[in-house]
Amino acid sequence: MSTMMRARRVGPGLRLGPGLGPGLVLGAALLLGGCVNTKVEQLRQGGHAVRVGAGESVVVLGRRHRGDRESEASFNRCVADSLRKRRLQIHPDQAFVDALFPWLEPRTAPVSAQALNNLFDRPDIAARVRATGVRFLVWVDGETEKIDSGGSMGCAISPAGGGCMGFGWWEKESRYEVSIWDVHNRSAVGKITVNASGTSYMPAIIVPIPMIARTESAACEGIAAQVGELLAPAPRVSAPPG
Repeated sequence: MSTMMRARRVGPGLRLGPGLGPGLVLGAALLLGGCVNTKVEQLRQGGHAVRVGAGESVVVLGRRHRGDRESEASFNRCVADSLRKRRLQIHPDQAFVDALFPWLEPRTAPVSAQALNNLFDRPDIAARVRATGVRFLVWVDGETEKIDSGGSMGCAISPAGGGCMGFGWWEKESRYEVSIWDVHNRSAVGKITVNASGTSYMPAIIVPIPMIARTESAACEGIAAQVGELLAPAPRVSAPPG
């Protein structure tokens, strides 16, 4: 005696029969959810890391031109915080923007790292940059977007209680390109590209349980690790023995 079971699609590459129950959906999500694939590439101009001198700092800036591709401020903060943990002296981005007012405001800001470097060729702008103590510029351009989604979920409430049942998923991709410039020497230190993609799952058996693929965090850490290889922090100066 043979039995044929119908399958229904609940996510990419996952098919479940109607008799397998929501418990297997939850178990499959626990196994598959939250995975992120990250690809990072680095182009280095020199053969070794560039030393950040004592009193010199790094500023992280994103594309500030008005439009859909303005890089996320939260992502730029993540990169700056990660670099700070690697003992690099980080200059506050807003303080740098204010020091160069109005040239970095959204209506006038350059739309590429090269255009920004050309702006620094002006003697008056170069003097303002030197006054900030910034030696290296990390320019971030890119975005995170949802590229696919599927599944269904329903919720209900009654005098006896309420809950949700179903399964949903969505796929996000974070694509960023980062240029590192020595603003004193007007030279490129390197370029980094990162592509992080992952699928998030939300099974619901009474209570929805989100399992998030944090592509932005993976891209942020990938960028910070590569910038940390390109820029070496100033050595710590030990206090003389008393």
